[in-house]
Amino acid sequence: MTRAIRALSIALAVLFAVGAPAAWAQDTVKVGVIEPLSGPVAASGNYVRMGAEIARDWINGKGGVLGRKIELLIEDNKSDPKEAATAAEKLIVRDKVPVIMGAWGSSMTLAAMPKLAEYGVPMVVETSSAATITKQGNPWIFRISPPSEMEALGLQKYLKDFGIKQADFLAVNTDWGRGSVAAFGDLLKKSGGSVGTVEFMDQAATDMNAQIT
Repeated sequence: MTRAIRALSIALAVLFAVGAPAAWAQDTVKVGVIEPLSGPVAASGNYVRMGAEIARDWINGKGGVLGRKIELLIEDNKSDPKEAATAAEKLIVRDKVPVIMGAWGSSMTLAAMPKLAEYGVPMVVETSSAATITKQGNPWIFRISPPSEMEALGLQKYLKDFGIKQADFLAVNTDWGRGSVAAFGDLLKKSGGSVGTVEFMDQAATDMNAQIT
């Protein structure tokens, strides 16, 4: 929830930075929120939603932004990249939001990014860690979570202490999962280790016995 509160605060800061006139022409400051509220990763998406709602209530309780209350317009991406792109376009075209936060999963975020570039609306990425989100060079993306490469570097100093010479990977078959395997695998190789078996699983999977065996 803390991450969602920070993301909403940064989304508002981005509005000031880009000077979006539509944001201040309304009675409220609209902020679009795209999260997986249903589907395989709904539990995580709803945590972020609740955090954003807590931040909204806290900021509004302090008088809002420049005297205007924050209004969250929340869309469910259903843990699906196509739904994330649809949600982004709906928020921008129908609801006229000047800024968005989302979309939890890297694949969902990447799918929404072309819509941000098409309409010129910024999005604060609160969770997604695939490096491709930054490397695409989309100027409308602002992230507060570290990419997988930075997360891997945090493990580097412990590799020698752990004595890891080879590691197998079991990852979710998404942009995040594949990117994490690449990032941590590269770190292991640079540290003199090797990558063994790599297995991927569906995001909705609950039984990993076959892969583990």
